[in-house]
Amino acid sequence: MWYGNDPGWGGWLLMIFGMVAFCTLVVVAVIALVRGLRDDGRQRRPAGVDPRRLLDERFARGEIDAEEYTARRELLESRP
Repeated sequence: MWYGNDPGWGGWLLMIFGMVAFCTLVVVAVIALVRGLRDDGRQRRPAGVDPRRLLDERFARGEIDAEEYTARRELLESRP
């Protein structure tokens, strides 16, 4: 860059875009880190979804067997 070896407009534009991309990457990483640390580990479910209905659907799809379905249903019914 010294003595007339200027990178030209292409070099300057590449440096600008590179710096913007780097700053964007840092901001996205910080946001992802903050959201990950703030998560309490529980799965979120949409508001208004009935746990009993979800359990019924999982049983109907064959994801859980009859014993697990019965145990989880009893657990749900025992909760206030």
